[in-house]
Amino acid sequence: MKKLSHIQELTALKTIAETLNQSNHVFDMLDTVLERLLDVTGLTFGWIFLIEDNREYTFAADRNLPPGLLHNDKSLMQCGSCWCMDQYHDDQLNDAVNIMSCRRLGHAQAANYGDTYGYTHHATVPLSIGDRKFGILNVGAADRNYFTNEELALLQSVALQIGVAVERMRLHKMEEQRAVQFTRLGHFSRALNLSISSGLARVQIIERAVELLTTHFEWRGVALLEKVGEHYQLQALYSGEVLLDNFVRLPQIEANWLQQSLTGNNYLELSGALAATLISKWEYTHSTPRIHTVLAVRSTCNDTATESYLLIGCSDPPFLSAVDGEVLNSIAEHIAVAAEHARLEETRRELVRIEERNRLASDLHDSVSQMLFSISMTAKGAGSLLRNSDVAATELAIADMGSMSQEALKEMRSLIMQLRPANLDSGIVHALKNYGKRLGISVQIEGNDQLKNISPTIQETVWRIGQESLNNIAKHAATDRMEMAISILNEELIFVAQDNGCGMNVTESLATDSLGISIMKERALSLGGRLKLTSALGEGTLIEVSIPLNVAPNRGSVNN
Repeated sequence: MKKLSHIQELTALKTIAETLNQSNHVFDMLDTVLERLLDVTGLTFGWIFLIEDNREYTFAADRNLPPGLLHNDKSLMQCGSCWCMDQYHDDQLNDAVNIMSCRRLGHAQAANYGDTYGYTHHATVPLSIGDRKFGILNVGAADRNYFTNEELALLQSVALQIGVAVERMRLHKMEEQRAVQFTRLGHFSRALNLSISSGLARVQIIERAVELLTTHFEWRGVALLEKVGEHYQLQALYSGEVLLDNFVRLPQIEANWLQQSLTGNNYLELSGALAATLISKWEYTHSTPRIHTVLAVRSTCNDTATESYLLIGCSDPPFLSAVDGEVLNSIAEHIAVAAEHARLEETRRELVRIEERNRLASDLHDSVSQMLFSISMTAKGAGSLLRNSDVAATELAIADMGSMSQEALKEMRSLIMQLRPANLDSGIVHALKNYGKRLGISVQIEGNDQLKNISPTIQETVWRIGQESLNNIAKHAATDRMEMAISILNEELIFVAQDNGCGMNVTESLATDSLGISIMKERALSLGGRLKLTSALGEGTLIEVSIPLNVAPNRGSVNN
């Protein structure tokens, strides 16, 4: 290292500072600074390692390496350890060190990888910012085995400047990553909300969330881990967007620490056998980039009986895992809210089913049950008439019994039709007309050929809503005519039903729910649709339903 005056040292520091301030890419910056440092100090060679907290390191920059270290695309510089690295990890490298023998140079010379130009030693300076160390700067020259305190101080000053610059770029990169990841989180949240409105169950919501993560984020691996009996079972395992079917069953003892380690929705960085197993599975289908970090977070509320955890594999630099962890925490909150919403929806649907069963029970009691009771009493009366040899009266009683049994049979068939889907092979229009005819209602309905192409799920839902509308007219509207229209507009099916009957007070009807309005609304909502009811006393009733075509086809049939 050539002798520098104080002015030259300040000039060198100024030159290096300008270089650092003009750079926005860490590797380009380190390469340029190393070149300037060697130029102003007269040293011959040097290199820089960036070291992560998990001890993984990156060979970030080099200048004038001898052929022995260039062997096999600089493989000696990109793997293994050395004396300076060992002291760094043992916290014994805190300041610039005068001379350290280089294990890598010695190995290159012993293996005859090429000429080392007589290089055997180098000065080593830790790169740090505050109390956090993040790398090593090594510089040297041939036949150089001593650096003065002034020279070491200059190297230390340069290292501190590099530390400030790297930290600035690191923070900038983290903010960039945070902006990108939270934008993706917004898209993920909107997609998850669509799944919620489509009526998926709680378990399906969680599985759907895992699937959405693979499409909205660029994590190398995503997994869903759930406790099943005495084991933790991978319920979903994605490598990129590829669903792997070779799930791994893990004994509880290998993963039960997750429950103890994860509190609330705070993410945890995994290590050990579980992380190694997941990484091996995730990296099976891809050779690059390597997964550096595995993060885990509880994916359901703490008071949920099922233990469920979301795990991701990150291939970005480890310092960015904190950003991924923040996003993962937010994702867990979204999934927990979605799962709870799905649970409440399941409860609401069950209440609606109970309400519909109660309505059918009431109809059975008001019609069929009363008729059967009348038939029973008439049969007893007929028996008494026979004992008194009153043949004429007995014949009348038997005729009444036959008439009432036919009426009861008609009522029962009508109720059965409400429980069982109609044969829709001839189309919704034909089915609704026939059903109205059975009830004594003239149905005028408009439709088109496009209705034949809609999914069976939508057809059945529209049939059920139309059926309930006709039932309401038969019971309450005091009219025997109804107009209907079914069409497709802007990727939505539109169903309209209108009568000119006595109408109703909508507020009171919604409060008492006596006309099965909630049942019709539930059917529309189950497919992500909407139902609007318009009515007034003496002015008839209008029902308008819209169901999106791009959501409903993947859903199951609506159950009664």
